[in-house]
Amino acid sequence: MRLPNGYGTVYKLSGKRRRPYIVRKTTGWDDNSKQLYQTIGYYASRPEAIAALADYNRNPYDIKASSITFAEVYEKWLERRINKLSNSSLNGYRAAYAISEPLHAIRFIDIQTEHMQNIIDNCGKGHGTLRKVRVLFNQLFDYAMEHNIINKNYTGYIEMPENESESKRRPFTAEEIQRLWDNVGRLDFIDTVLIMIYSGMRPGELVGIETANIHLDKRYLTGGIKTAAGKNRVIPINKKIHPFIKERIAAGHEFMIVNNDNKQMSYFTYYDCKFKLIMEQLEMQHKPHDCRHTFATLMDNAGANKLSIKRIMGHAAKDITDKVYTHKDIAELIKAIDMI
Repeated sequence: MRLPNGYGTVYKLSGKRRRPYIVRKTTGWDDNSKQLYQTIGYYASRPEAIAALADYNRNPYDIKASSITFAEVYEKWLERRINKLSNSSLNGYRAAYAISEPLHAIRFIDIQTEHMQNIIDNCGKGHGTLRKVRVLFNQLFDYAMEHNIINKNYTGYIEMPENESESKRRPFTAEEIQRLWDNVGRLDFIDTVLIMIYSGMRPGELVGIETANIHLDKRYLTGGIKTAAGKNRVIPINKKIHPFIKERIAAGHEFMIVNNDNKQMSYFTYYDCKFKLIMEQLEMQHKPHDCRHTFATLMDNAGANKLSIKRIMGHAAKDITDKVYTHKDIAELIKAIDMI
């Protein structure tokens, strides 16, 4: 198939190569009317090369930027973030970068899922370290997309090994919850920890809440992930966290929780750059999911209706999955959640 004039060229190089198909784009003409080319990339198959050229034509990026290596993207990303990271986060990222040494010299535009998966599968590290490596990959891919170095983020396709370590979820104590309240307005994003504690939302659900699905006047929002009972469920808004949600809606963003670019914040960014920092500053030892465990404990201790607790948290039960919520149902959930 002949490509349109000015679209770019794809052809196969001679010899035995892992990526024999080259993609080029005309950048101009010299004094002798000879075409000047810039290489966009090398690919394993013609369809892959054609797709890369199509991506480039749909969203042209700086071809010079495409020569930047993994190591160079890391250095540029770190330069921008270093003053915003705690010492422990910085050390974690540096360790993850060292583990990723086989990628350092590779052009970032050439890095795909298989390269990162090989690091995860073969570095021999524990689950916590592997998670930090994946977080670093996600951060670098976000940076590279923001600066038009790449057009696609492959980190979502990485498969993590099962975490074989025993779960150690601990609810926040009453004293710790009070300490959170005492620091409202002083610590950035501390309201999100209280929102999870008083709603039962998973951290992944928190960052996925769209402001269009929040009904402040009726005191509920819709959201949720994972199970059939958990997806798109009604989550009542406890009166204690109502002002936090109202303030976030007033910012006018598509999502309730956003990153520095006012786009949806990833779970990994939230955990690493927000939640973890709050725990360090308050000298607490908790993971985001402890908030959900705290909610369940508070509701149970307050004597809330068991069925209401299940419905709010999105736990499956015979009369919950796919059930349509009525005004009476929502009123009952609000009544239950206001018990804490």
